[in-house]
Amino acid sequence: MGRSDATALGDGDAELVEDLLAGSHRALARVITRIENRAAGYRGIVAALHEHTGGADVIGVTGAPGAGKSTLVDKLAAAYRDRGDTVGVVAVDPSSPYTGGAVLGDRIRMASNVGDMDVFFRSMSARGQLGGLSMATADAVKALDAFGKDAVIIETVGAGQNEVDVVRTADTVAVLVQPGSGDDVQTLKAGILEIGDVFVVNKADMDGAERTLAELEEMVHRRESPTKGLDGGHHGFEVPDHPDDGDGTDGDDGGGEPEWTPEVLRTVANTGEGVPELIEAFDAHATHLRESGAIESTKRRRYAEEIRTLVRSDVGALASAEIERRGGIDALADSVRRRETDPYSLAAEIVAPIADCVESDAEGVGDVGGAEPVDGDAT
Repeated sequence: MGRSDATALGDGDAELVEDLLAGSHRALARVITRIENRAAGYRGIVAALHEHTGGADVIGVTGAPGAGKSTLVDKLAAAYRDRGDTVGVVAVDPSSPYTGGAVLGDRIRMASNVGDMDVFFRSMSARGQLGGLSMATADAVKALDAFGKDAVIIETVGAGQNEVDVVRTADTVAVLVQPGSGDDVQTLKAGILEIGDVFVVNKADMDGAERTLAELEEMVHRRESPTKGLDGGHHGFEVPDHPDDGDGTDGDDGGGEPEWTPEVLRTVANTGEGVPELIEAFDAHATHLRESGAIESTKRRRYAEEIRTLVRSDVGALASAEIERRGGIDALADSVRRRETDPYSLAAEIVAPIADCVESDAEGVGDVGGAEPVDGDAT
């Protein structure tokens, strides 16, 4: 399938993509700005970069505020550089309710890597998704991957159910917990436990570190225990009987690959203690994904969710345009209030033109089903 008109590249954008692929940090910064602002033509840029992705190890770092994520990410970037890897960091900050921008974007968070051109840091707004990642963040990761970064680290805000968004973008997820925080451990029990591939007790020189380590290890043991009747699998998606995972295939996409047992490690980010061991755990998980074949099923699920998200967004935009064409949402709501119609009838009327177009297109495809394809392009 070829690229649609909606993702066609203009001459200027094509040059921008070419410069990024050639290693221009200026072009990389411009592309990520275009992505974050959802500026005209950004989809064509991301579409053009897609075929150049797949080389980076993408790591998500999440955890409750105060767990020391920013300091640890700084030390991780420095450690990757020490071994010769290039690094990209996307820090997802809370959104300003007024501008939609990253309100913490001006803080100094990469002190160990200032002046190192091979560490590219970008603070981005979560655009209302305070617990997770926006589509803009996922696209920024693609830009860093296509640029040739060896490791891309995503630091997210908070800890909670929305952190599952990290899973859809990161290959390996590290969950940080600080010692002696019962609330943090309870949060893990509430759902975030299932997304972690590595659990880290940061600030391990504080009182309560050993107890927190023991609690986490017990949680991982219970997660992996077959007596529970469920196996969390990679990022909590797989279960023993391998049901359909929603992508049209049996849930056992990895061909029955052995499961990964999450590691529980300790670090002191301020001093760098434990950081080499943490990177070893990341490397081990990346090796596991490749050798077991799980990376392919992970990518399939990630792309399936991305397609669904984009389609929902586009169809929603079409529906919004139809609402405006009918006088706007307030006018429609007033007609419902006056009992002139009802919400269900209005929704059906608004969606009808979109449905008619889809059905008409499908009928057109059916009419030419026996014809020879033109230039081999199915779009």
